[in-house]
Amino acid sequence: MNVLEQERLLQAKSLKRREHGEGESQKYFESIEFILEYILKNSDPERAAAFVDSLIDRLRSAGLNVPPIVSTPYVNTISGERQPKYPGDLELERRIKSYVRWNAMAMVVNANRKNPTLGGHISSFASSATLYEVGYNHFFRGGNQERIGDLVYFQGHATPGNYARAFLEGRLSADQLHNFRQELAEEGGLSSYPHPYLMPDFWQFPTVSMGLGPLMSIYQARFIRYLKARNLLPGEEPKIWSFMGDGESDEPESLGSLTLASRENLDNLIWVVNCNLQRLDGPVRGNGKIIQELESVFRGAGWNVIKVIWGSDWDELLDQDENGLLLKRMSEAVDGDFQTYSVEPGSYIRKHFFGKYPELKNLVNHMTDDQLRKLLRGGHDSRKVYAAYKAAIDHKGQPTVVLAKTIKGYGLGEAGEGRNITHQQKKLNEKELREFRSRFQIPIKDEEIADTPFYRPPDDSPEMKYLLERRKKLGGFLPKRQIRSTPIAVPPLEAFAEFFKGGGSSVSTTMSFVRLLSILLRNKDIGRRIVPIIPDEARTFGMDALFREIGIYSPKGQLYEPVDRASLLYYHEAKNGQILEEGITEAGSMSSFIAAGTAYANLGVQMLPFFIYYSMFGFQRVGDLIWLAGDIRAKGFLLGATAGRTTLNGEGLQHQDGHSHLIASSVPTLMTYDPAFAYELAVIIWDGMRRMYQENEEIFYYITLYNENYAQAAMPEGVQEGILKGLYKFKEGEKGKKHKAQIFGSGPILQSALKAQEILARDYDVSADVWSATSYKLLRNDALEAERWNRLHPTEKPKQSYLEKVLEKEQGVFVSVSDNIKLVADQIAPWVPGGLTTLGTDGFGRSDSRERLRRFFEVDTESTVIATLYALSEKGEVKPEVVKKAIKELGVDPEKVHPSLARA
Repeated sequence: MNVLEQERLLQAKSLKRREHGEGESQKYFESIEFILEYILKNSDPERAAAFVDSLIDRLRSAGLNVPPIVSTPYVNTISGERQPKYPGDLELERRIKSYVRWNAMAMVVNANRKNPTLGGHISSFASSATLYEVGYNHFFRGGNQERIGDLVYFQGHATPGNYARAFLEGRLSADQLHNFRQELAEEGGLSSYPHPYLMPDFWQFPTVSMGLGPLMSIYQARFIRYLKARNLLPGEEPKIWSFMGDGESDEPESLGSLTLASRENLDNLIWVVNCNLQRLDGPVRGNGKIIQELESVFRGAGWNVIKVIWGSDWDELLDQDENGLLLKRMSEAVDGDFQTYSVEPGSYIRKHFFGKYPELKNLVNHMTDDQLRKLLRGGHDSRKVYAAYKAAIDHKGQPTVVLAKTIKGYGLGEAGEGRNITHQQKKLNEKELREFRSRFQIPIKDEEIADTPFYRPPDDSPEMKYLLERRKKLGGFLPKRQIRSTPIAVPPLEAFAEFFKGGGSSVSTTMSFVRLLSILLRNKDIGRRIVPIIPDEARTFGMDALFREIGIYSPKGQLYEPVDRASLLYYHEAKNGQILEEGITEAGSMSSFIAAGTAYANLGVQMLPFFIYYSMFGFQRVGDLIWLAGDIRAKGFLLGATAGRTTLNGEGLQHQDGHSHLIASSVPTLMTYDPAFAYELAVIIWDGMRRMYQENEEIFYYITLYNENYAQAAMPEGVQEGILKGLYKFKEGEKGKKHKAQIFGSGPILQSALKAQEILARDYDVSADVWSATSYKLLRNDALEAERWNRLHPTEKPKQSYLEKVLEKEQGVFVSVSDNIKLVADQIAPWVPGGLTTLGTDGFGRSDSRERLRRFFEVDTESTVIATLYALSEKGEVKPEVVKKAIKELGVDPEKVHPSLARA
């Protein structure tokens, strides 16, 4: 009888007791119980489970409140008699695993002996070594030219174990292991955690920012199904494995998208939760049971759950547990108890665990205290782990989670096994090293122990032959990042000629982007490769026309008649739909962006993701994932729509973005742009596609879009370079004026600059040139590069940055105005001749009209005029009285509170 059958039988018994009395009802239920017992003894588990399911459904249909089964007894899901025969050589695998354990420990200890500040983690891998080794030896398939390898999201804190195994495989050298966390060493080193940016041939997925690996794995599994449905991914589908810790499940991202995986039947997805019962500071659920809690969560979300709690030594005890006391005691003890048992001697376990019930204590009278202490938890038993993985691989129709119980710091003994301090353990003394060596039978001499040398068996040893043969049979080594995709043709710039003409009706840059995207979708070379990603805002952005044209991806198609079927823009779901309509989840949408943006490396196919979202809900909400996109070398376009603290006028404080460009400037591989016109947008996206998909640059883009309609200007001659580098002169001021000024404008606020240009010329004898500033970040980066070169080459001819070149002959004062906070433009202030006067939208947003908001934040036309005149007055070119008069004439209140300090 399996665990689920036991639980269903217990529920039926409980239901009988609750709902019925004695007499005829009692006889009726005794008959049902007899039938159940007969079926369970004489039918296979699947038929028995089907019968119990049918009975429960019948009871519910009759109106009885039969609770769903979301938690099963605290035992292994796969009983001893049902587990398959282990296919490998357990002794050879034990030795290989021991060598990996030793080298992982030695790597961290050696690094901290050299420099105690380097840090590192031993205990997480110590607890999960068996979970990984069984995978490496029997399940993780490598990739080659014919097949995509399995995609494994390794637990970040277990990284030393991956390096230690790669050392045994001959993929890493002893020198590299000696330089763990010393990447600036001359001979090269190893990154602290999985970082594709730092080790682009090794790591595939950054996972140590906890919660992100599990979340990404779900959307990666789904994206593979998306590609298969659209016939863009030939061949066998890889499995997606995600390893995480039980403490990591507290991160909202970890469990936030579980129902997507079950809803879309992602049986290509397997999670392994290392339940060592500890987080960094102490127990995960000291007063509860994290495995039971997680089981309920996953079962309730529709996942297949496999629990691996007890090792093989417990099977005999469970078989002898005729009165159910052992099962009861297992369920009674909380995780804090089990943590204590892991550090106490066998006598303590005998007294406090088995000794609670005399009959239970008698069950282990034949065992010594040492045998009790060595009773394995399931996650340290290769046979139990293999059985779970095999069941997970074979399961169809649902994602699977394996909940494996382990001990944190397993093998470290007094140095930290099972103790609260174990996560921070980085040093072992000579006595502890000897104990570790002896426990795992590492062939290192006593006189060598103090040096903690790495150990690799001879190439012709049985261990090495076995290890390499297993990886060869599974298709090669992993983790391994290998780019197999080839460059693709992108449309020539002329394909966007309609955006260069200007004229026509007023339109926003958001709608210009939608038009541009529709052109790309129809392109024969790249149209099918485009992945539009939208978090439930398509209608807001005017993208609903794409619903019918290319469809919304759904693995089930459309099983209903949409309410707007008669309309032209009805909500159209299709099995081969192209749009990923993610619902209200920016984190999920960003995970899809990452899956699509790394398909060139992980799946061998070039995909072009365009993720369009409310700009406020990008960096502010999922900045961790955007940073990760840089680490993972993702490609694609992030479109921050409805941008601007005053352009998005009705939504108020929580929605109005004026700072995303400042945060974006912190991501090294992110190209950021704030275009004002459709032609700028077209040039930026065309150049981005060229750089990413023809030149194979591993960069990505952030572009802000706005919802304000205004006339789109024609593209001036010769401005392409300036658009891409970040600044160009858009419109010169009138000739023959007494004073000169330069005004930088961005996005819709460029319109304020153009109107200010007219007023300055007409009323104040100022000729102001108006510039379009498309990227302050790129201007600053270029200036910093030139400045650094000059500093390090003091005897050579100084280099000039692009910004310095274009401004060196310009006269007058320099003023910047945008819908961003002032620090965005202030990035270039050190290189602007005479300094930069900056207007911006510092402070919390408000709900009001654009005109009043721009006056409030002082980025409107009048404020731009005043700022320009004041800058001239500071240079002594106009008298202060002129500025005072302008303030009055233009109706600006000089006594109002500064926007960033204003309260309601």
